[in-house]
Amino acid sequence: MAQRLRAADLPVDTVSVGSTLTAHAAEDLTGVTELRAGNYVFFDLVMAGVCDIDDLALPVVVTVIGHRPEYGWILTDGGWMAMSHDRGTAAQQTDQGYGLATDLDGNPIHGLVMTAASQEHGTLTARDGADLPDLPVGTRLRILPNHARATAAQHHGYHVIDGPRSTGGAPVTEAFRQRVTGW
Repeated sequence: MAQRLRAADLPVDTVSVGSTLTAHAAEDLTGVTELRAGNYVFFDLVMAGVCDIDDLALPVVVTVIGHRPEYGWILTDGGWMAMSHDRGTAAQQTDQGYGLATDLDGNPIHGLVMTAASQEHGTLTARDGADLPDLPVGTRLRILPNHARATAAQHHGYHVIDGPRSTGGAPVTEAFRQRVTGW
């Protein structure tokens, strides 16, 4: 398009392309002056298949605050205000609800997904015949988001950590990065 506009003697100073998929798959961006990569820096569950679960870099840490065994629920202190209300995986082969639960090391907890979210609370349930794990009140978990940008927008900043896979122990906070806000 930029070439066609220039051929018509119209100035084109900016050539902007978008999407995480473009950033991930592009082999030649000659002539492009701006790439709007969306959630490329974080990845998310909507991008599963383009990236691995281990590539998701924006989990939200929540705490187990209660149980409703009669309903098969584990309640957390992180609802849609922490995760966003995005259900971006609802139309995919595997619906991840409001997010996929992992332990603090980032290992997925088999079949445990956030299936409901109120403003301040999340409900984790088991699916696909999985057993509901025994997670005592006070257990901290990571929830991997459906849509990283929508989740990131819910927070003032991000804790940059050196994860347990590289340190062999608990995550160590390396820095805190304030989120840039406003339009």
